This record gives sequence, C-alpha cells and structure tokens, in this order.
Amino acid sequence: MDVLKKLFEQHFHAPPARIQPVQGDLGGSGRKIIRLANENVSAIGILYGVREENVAFLEFSRHFRRHGLPVPEIYAEDLDRGAYLEEDLGDTTLFEFLSMNRDGANIAAPVVEVYRKVVAVLPRFQVEAGRDLNYSASYPCASFDRQSIAWDLNYFKYYFLRLAAIPFSEQRLENDFSRLTDFLLSAPRDYFLYRDFQSRNVMLRNGQPFFVDYQGGRKGALQYDIASLLFDAKADLPPELRQQLLDAYLDRLSAFLDLDRDAFLHFYYAYVHVRLMQALGAYGFRGFYERKTHFLQSVPYALKNLRWLLHNTKLPIELPTLMEAFQGMLASEKLNGLASEAQNLVVRIFSFSFHRGSPQDETGNGGGFVFDGRSLPNPGREERFKTLTGKDAPVIEYLNQQESVHQFLAGVLSLVDASVTSYQQRGFKNLMVSFGCTGGQHRSVFLAEQLAKRLRIRNGLEVVVRHLELEKMGQ
Repeated sequence: MDVLKKLFEQHFHAPPARIQPVQGDLGGSGRKIIRLANENVSAIGILYGVREENVAFLEFSRHFRRHGLPVPEIYAEDLDRGAYLEEDLGDTTLFEFLSMNRDGANIAAPVVEVYRKVVAVLPRFQVEAGRDLNYSASYPCASFDRQSIAWDLNYFKYYFLRLAAIPFSEQRLENDFSRLTDFLLSAPRDYFLYRDFQSRNVMLRNGQPFFVDYQGGRKGALQYDIASLLFDAKADLPPELRQQLLDAYLDRLSAFLDLDRDAFLHFYYAYVHVRLMQALGAYGFRGFYERKTHFLQSVPYALKNLRWLLHNTKLPIELPTLMEAFQGMLASEKLNGLASEAQNLVVRIFSFSFHRGSPQDETGNGGGFVFDGRSLPNPGREERFKTLTGKDAPVIEYLNQQESVHQFLAGVLSLVDASVTSYQQRGFKNLMVSFGCTGGQHRSVFLAEQLAKRLRIRNGLEVVVRHLELEKMGQ
C-alpha cells in the first residue's frame, strides 16, 4: 500500500486523503484494486505480482491511448514492486448498468445504446490499433494459437466435464478437439484479440464506455471477442438483441477492412463454442475445484446459451463426442440443480424514515436486517441538498467523501454478503434489508442504492429496491 501512496503523491504532488479497496475483483486473479483520492483528484492503484502481465497491460494501455481509444491513462508505475497507478473510471460496469435497467428479457433502451457504442469501438481495437501493436509484450503468449486453444479445451475437459461428472470418451473427445482446433486456426488471425471482452470489463462514465482488463490480449481471429461479448453468460442477452448487435458490429467492421460476411459467419459459431467452453472451465475451476460457490451461479446462464446454440446453429464440422458431452451437460441433474439454486433468492432492499416506522416484511420471514444510518453525516442539514435525494450525484459525492460512510458500508456488506451466501446454500428464497435515517430521503436512499449495486454483480439473485419516502414524494 505504501508504494501506491508514494506513486500518488509523486504524480499529483499531494498525498491521498482516502484509501479504500474497490469491490470487483471477483475473478480470483489475486490483483488488489485500491482507490486513492483527496479533495481534488482520484486514481486507481493496482498491486499485482506478475510482472509480465503488468507489462502487457501498461504497454497496451499506452498504445491504445495513442490511437485515441477509451482506456485508462497510466499515471505512474513501479514494476519492481508490482504496482501502478491509473485513471479512475468510476464504479459502474456495463454489467451493473445492464442489471439495473432490465426486466427479464426486456432491456432498457439506454443499455442497448451503450452496447451499440461498445460493438462500434471493438473494430478499432482489433484492426486499427492491432496493426502496429507490439505483440512481444503479450502474456502468456503472443497469439491465440494451437497451444492456447488446447489450454482452453483441456480447462473445460478437466475442470468442468470431469468435476461435473459428465461421461465422455477421452480419445474420441480429443479427436473432436483436434478437428475443432484445425478449423478455428483456418480463420484469418492477424488481428488484436482482446481475450476477455465482456460486460464486466467495460466501465461507464457519463454514459460513455471505457475498456479495461485487456492484459491477456494477443493476436487472433476477429470472431472471438464479439462472441465473448454477445454470449457473455452472466449478461444473458436475448437472442434477438445478440443478432442486432452482431449486425451492427459487422457494419462497423466493414469500414476497416474488406469484409466477407459469409466467410466471417462460417467461423463465428465455432468461436462462440470455444469461448463458452473456456468460460465453463473457469466456472468449474473456481466453483467445483476451489469451492468458490458464487462462480457456479453462472453455469445455468452458460447452459442456457449452449441450449440455444444446439437448437439454432450447426457447425461446418462434425464433433459428435463433444455434442454428446453437451447433451449430457444439459441433462445433468447436478447441473440442473445449480439452475434451480441460481433463481432461489430474492433480496428486497428498502429505505425508510424512522419517523414513520420500519418496513413490514410481507414474505412472513420476520424482517431481516435493519440498519440505522442516523449516525452518519446528514446531507439534509445543508440547504444545497434539501431538495435532492440519495440518488442524486451531489449527495452521492458528499457521502462518498465521508470516511464514516465507507466504514458503515463495509460492515453492512460483510454481514449481508455472508447471509446471501448462506441463504443460497440453504435454498432460502427471501432476504430483506432495510436502511433507515431521519427523513428517509438522503442517507438511507444512498445506502440502499449502494448495497443494491454491490449485490447486482452476483448471479442467482433478484434484487428489488424500494424507497418508501421517495414513493410518497412521487419520486
């Protein structure tokens, strides 16, 4: 932590007044993400011990910025101590924005518009910036080659199929993998492959997308990244929207190269399959092997994508043993059990005024958590905030500057996270969390929104938020 403080002070010529961990490294990479800020500036500090991966991120970041791409500016670095300081792009990922603005398959127009912006930028990474990129900085390898594909397929075989107890013939599956690999490698592969181009790696600031976590990038085929985004299991995009966005991407891509759409689509769904298997391998490793159960909550969404693929697409090559394994996955009681668990828990979050009493639990479970926010600094005492609420940017900024608010939220998150995990494991269907303050307008609303934002990044939850005082005010 001291190295980040030093980098901050050297770059901004003033020490940080606030230092707090950033929630969000749920991938288990071991990377520590820290926000450092004072009253004038804010930055994100990274602590990570893999030098080669840090070098790749820093090299790529500077290259992309030279091409005018929306990636974080690098402020300072100390590679010997595994640290660097970058631009703070805020806390809202595309995945969170999507989660907050959808009702099942109905996705709000502003979210669709952001997705359109994202797919419009992708060809600039792949073609424009990919032409003169220094691929020697890539980690762990410079291209998505036969070895890279073998790593992904074996990841899927050993950490998903084996651990989920899906039967298969080892030799026949290897034969299918070999045919699939030969086919994938016959696609043009002279482009930048972002590698993890998905909704959690797109940050939104003032409605505009910014891109992070491309340190695994390498040379590869165009199809992989758009497949990663559109078949991102957790995002659960409707098939019609996936097709619209694919068409928009191809329209944009045609401005950068002489595009043969039929040739592109000839390889596209094979890349969808390999990306899906890579993701399932990761879920299996983190969930079955490391027993981090929240990763298994993504499996039902991946299986939903797989079911759609098997019913609606046909690959140009025969992969009979792999298709049998897929059918075994869809029929697996063990995996279908995960699907039912993933839809079990509804978390209802309320804000209220203590003057009117705490909310009643209509599910019959007795009320859940009730947190008292009256000990925190009260924006309602200041004239400039009186007509605003805890959902308005000036109030959010004011409360975010209070160390006591962050300490309060950290305690709340620790308690609620533990209960959510336990409730999911035990098959409970409802959890209620209420925040009270004096007027029910500022602090309680802010706290409720912050908790909802954190919970929405977890799969297997339905998060419902109600602000009782704001409803009475017609807001």
